[in-house]
Amino acid sequence: MHLAQRLVHEGYPVTVIESDSELLENASESLDARLICGNATQLSSWRDAKAEDMGLMIAATNNDSTNMLSSLIADKFGIERKIVRARSIDFMDESIFSPDELKIDLMVHPEELVAQEINRLVKRASCNDLTPVGEGNMHVLAMRINEYSPLLSKTPKELSTTHTEFFFRVVAIARGISTIIPQAEEQIRPFDQVFIMSRKEDMKPLMDMMQVDDKKIECLMILGGGLVGRRVAQLLEKEVEIKLIENNPDRAEELASDLKHTQVIHGDGTDANVLVMSGLDTTESFIATTGDNETNIVSCLLAKHLMNRNNRDPQGGYGKTIALVNKEDYLVLASTIGLDIALKAHLHGVDAEVIELIAAPGSEIAGKPLKNLARYFRQHNILIGGVEQDGVWKVAVGTTEIQPQNRVVAVCSSQYLNKVRQLFT
Repeated sequence: MHLAQRLVHEGYPVTVIESDSELLENASESLDARLICGNATQLSSWRDAKAEDMGLMIAATNNDSTNMLSSLIADKFGIERKIVRARSIDFMDESIFSPDELKIDLMVHPEELVAQEINRLVKRASCNDLTPVGEGNMHVLAMRINEYSPLLSKTPKELSTTHTEFFFRVVAIARGISTIIPQAEEQIRPFDQVFIMSRKEDMKPLMDMMQVDDKKIECLMILGGGLVGRRVAQLLEKEVEIKLIENNPDRAEELASDLKHTQVIHGDGTDANVLVMSGLDTTESFIATTGDNETNIVSCLLAKHLMNRNNRDPQGGYGKTIALVNKEDYLVLASTIGLDIALKAHLHGVDAEVIELIAAPGSEIAGKPLKNLARYFRQHNILIGGVEQDGVWKVAVGTTEIQPQNRVVAVCSSQYLNKVRQLFT
């Protein structure tokens, strides 16, 4: 559903084959795509979808075998590009089948990607998130606004005039259940989660100015020993002290045998007594990776309370929580009720996308100051954050003129992805 919505927002004609009639009915209310009730193993479904006319097939079911078979069938229909989701990391090893043999152009392992992302977030414990963009030349810093923040009650316009030693831009604000792409006069409020873009070399002084300490987590607790939880423990257990709580006794025993440097505890991670007895009060970060959205959110809220009940760090440096959320509706909600990070895709906790584009010759955005497009940007929730000119990256301002072939980092609301593409083509 997420993939289909994003592709539709970007302006692509999408056809979906789905065997669950209830899912199809729900999709028909919110998705502007052609929907077919069918099965990947039924050639009639492929024919109904006019597969021979398609340029790309994405197989994203929960079954690896179905996805791989779909790639072989798609190849027989002449579909040029095939992308397949595989849950098992065993298929990362090409010793049995190569992607060429399976006719797969790109194999995506979502659980592995999520585990790697959690690994990155844990190592960057000093803020909610620090994301490299623009081939690593620009960074986006995510942080929660509290009473000590130098951004409190300021507007982007005021910040640009008072901080001239280096340039940065507030590119998105998560406020309540709303996402704001801020214009010049938008005032930053208490409890806002703000996303700030700057050049890589300016990020350290920016973090110093924001009173963000560059520190690392030493003690971590993981709830759920599934594919993601187990992989996170594997990636971090030699660097961080890890306690992993698993509710299934057989799975807990298996994990204890497999993870040599992780303390595996059998118990219910939604029980406060279990968390306290497992040592949560001395833990710096808590990650919920079970297969249940509600369990992950509730357990993170409980852990957040228990880790901070002694008010060890009034600025929130300790007691970080990360919840794995697979339902789009919960992403923003989770970040507004006390969680630090609700992890799925794009910017965490907000309905916004960071995208990189190259300005085409003759495009609407080329050859004019950005301030001349201010009305269009406001109308479609678009903000230009950074631009590469003559090999040098800089933060974009109102007088910046984007030239053909310049590389640009833009931020926009998800539903306006196609509007951004139109500006650059």
